Amino acid sequence: MTTEIDLQQAIAALDEYGYEKKLSTDLEQARNKQQMRKYLDSLDYSVRRMEFLQEAVNEWVADKKAFLAQKESIQTYKTKVINLSKELNLSYNEVLEIMAGLDTRKK
Repeated sequence: MTTEIDLQQAIAALDEYGYEKKLSTDLEQARNKQQMRKYLDSLDYSVRRMEFLQEAVNEWVADKKAFLAQKESIQTYKTKVINLSKELNLSYNEVLEIMAGLDTRKK
């Protein structure tokens, strides 16, 4: 009987914890601009400190975008090599070996 009550109390505590997490000003819980703004307001930073934060975020976003663009370019290149291997009836690795061989001949 007590295990059933303990289980009910544990479930109630988890439910309450989940509800509190939804209402908190925690950055991890922020999913939209309004929630992010609420979190930033809770920091109570000076304008100067917020400007540093803004610069850091802008740099991070630029780096992330550059990385994603590079990743997309690499995937596009891989797809082109795969299509070329199919067109020439060679394996992917054979095409890469030929390309590497061409690169060393130029030097």
